[in-house]
Amino acid sequence: MSMKKVSFDGAIDFSTVNLDEYKKNFQEGLKLARERFAKLKSQASIQDPVQFLRSYSEMDLELNETSSVFFNLLGSDGTPEMHAYAQEIQPELSKFGNEVALDTEIFKKIEQSRNEIKKTDFKEWSRFNDEVYRSFVRNGVNLPADKKEILKKIDEELGLLSLKFQENLIKDTAAFQLVVENEADLKGLPERNIEEAKQKAEAKNIKGFLLTLDAPTYIPFVTYVEKRELREKMWRAYATRCMKGEFDNKANCIRITNLKHQRALLLGFKSHADYVLKERMAKNPQTVKEFLLRVVSVSKAKAEKELAELKEFAKAEGFKEEFKPWDSAFYAEKLKKKVLNFDEEELRPYFPMEKVIQGLFDHATRLFGITFAERMDIPKYHPENRVYEVKDSDGSYLGLFYLDLFPREKKRPGAWMTYFRGQGSVGGKKLRPHVVNVCNFTKPTATKPSLLSFDEVNTLFHEFGHASHELLSNCEVRGLAGTNVWWDFVELPSQIMENWVNNEEGLKLVASHFETGASLPNELIEKIKASKKFLAASASLRQAQLALLDMAWHHDGPLATNPALKLDDHTDVEAFETLTLKPYLTMEKIPGTSLSPSFSHIFGGGYSAGYYSYKWAEVLDADAFEYFEEKGIYNREIADKFRREILSRGNTEDPDVLYERFRGRKPDPDALFRRDGLL
Repeated sequence: MSMKKVSFDGAIDFSTVNLDEYKKNFQEGLKLARERFAKLKSQASIQDPVQFLRSYSEMDLELNETSSVFFNLLGSDGTPEMHAYAQEIQPELSKFGNEVALDTEIFKKIEQSRNEIKKTDFKEWSRFNDEVYRSFVRNGVNLPADKKEILKKIDEELGLLSLKFQENLIKDTAAFQLVVENEADLKGLPERNIEEAKQKAEAKNIKGFLLTLDAPTYIPFVTYVEKRELREKMWRAYATRCMKGEFDNKANCIRITNLKHQRALLLGFKSHADYVLKERMAKNPQTVKEFLLRVVSVSKAKAEKELAELKEFAKAEGFKEEFKPWDSAFYAEKLKKKVLNFDEEELRPYFPMEKVIQGLFDHATRLFGITFAERMDIPKYHPENRVYEVKDSDGSYLGLFYLDLFPREKKRPGAWMTYFRGQGSVGGKKLRPHVVNVCNFTKPTATKPSLLSFDEVNTLFHEFGHASHELLSNCEVRGLAGTNVWWDFVELPSQIMENWVNNEEGLKLVASHFETGASLPNELIEKIKASKKFLAASASLRQAQLALLDMAWHHDGPLATNPALKLDDHTDVEAFETLTLKPYLTMEKIPGTSLSPSFSHIFGGGYSAGYYSYKWAEVLDADAFEYFEEKGIYNREIADKFRREILSRGNTEDPDVLYERFRGRKPDPDALFRRDGLL
């Protein structure tokens, strides 16, 4: 049974969505999928390979739809009851997934259709068939029965652990509250943040000001608040999330890592990283490490120099204590103001959310000719959502675009793109996608509209890049469409979009003063450009550190021979992280803190052994944007080429081939370092 829809393009009717509806749809969806699976297996032979593949890809259509809605809302608006039910339904979904993936009879049919379809001209379905065939092999279809049973148990437990990791992070982030009674203690904090803290306190009948760990609160707090002990308190709370108490994730880190390692060994790989990277542009852990160490070699010495300059500046400002991480953002902002005469808070009045959203849409129109019209008649899953109908330059319908922009207690931190329906054909009819961008941006206050930070504007463009990958996809096969590409390629469409808001033409589209309507002054535009290279080495090194930590967990960690690091003991998470990061740090790690228990990308999301993808894709996006700069950043010929060769093609060909067809050559690895001013 499918989710209830409204008449417009089968959009989900969220007014009818509740836990009972989910439960009924999951059970009926599982029943229907199993019936179709049995029917596919019973076919004597494959007469029409395309029809067989269509049926295979649509076998669990309704189940996937319910899963998509449920698990997307679990992260953005999940109730305690939904989190409890997720732990109940996840093992059933894993069980069905393994029933299919480990079934030798259906695999024989896949193998047969693969041989037959290569005789036809259906290249996209042939590509899909190859991907499905490799997936079966990679996931253990040829294992003996006893090992298949072990694999099933591992996958079921991993599904539950991933959910638990995310749930703990959501709850522990929401649990922290810093109450400040005296407004003078918040000296330095922007007025809008003080007003919001006052509103939060009033909403909970608390006297004073309430500060939380959501990004729009935390980042300004550690950047601007002059009272050092309060900055330290906030920083330590953020840096120790999920390290202790009810929401401790340390044991989950260990168990997830070891299960993934066991799974890789079972499937014939040396590590989880070897397993993952077999299907990535990088190909193997060695290539990834060489790439990341190249980033370190270019960045670290300069980052050490940047830190030394920051410490000297702090000393000159009268700072006499030992320099600590909770001092970094505070003095970096002061130094930027002195060196560049630039405070990023100057930009907020020029980035009212309404103008930024309209500017984003204008940007998309100039690049690709697409337009956005808000639809008030299409149901939303939360009152703060917005829904837009997206059309192509010829007026044809491209899809629905949902925006969910503000923090909530039930929402996980960060920003992401997802979809309720992907692009591709069902029953021979091409469907258009229903895409969602979820963020945690600065909320409006009683006296001011939502005024975004420059970083939030960048994030909006980044996530829209992912959305455009779906919205502009034009594939026949859903399993190959849109963002269903290798994970070190998926960040190219998102990261390239950030370049436009670091450029005068792009900035003019999104910025105007919320009170006067004045354009962003050229002086501020030049300061934005200069600020992109301010402490650029430190930012580059930070991303490399995160990626190297990921690789340590998923390539080196389970194989560690250091006797001090027994990875079956959750107390060693911090020690393992400290040992891993030590060669790459410019500032000593603070004891008692650890990133891993809140590193949701690799333990609760899909980026395990893949966090390097952000840096890898930065090389691609820097190189690709140089092409735009050569021709004009809104050059429609280049934009159409990017759409045609990258955005519309999904995984219908290898990403190396698609990129070279767009660029006319392989990417230049130094393009990134040129852009950051590190060469």
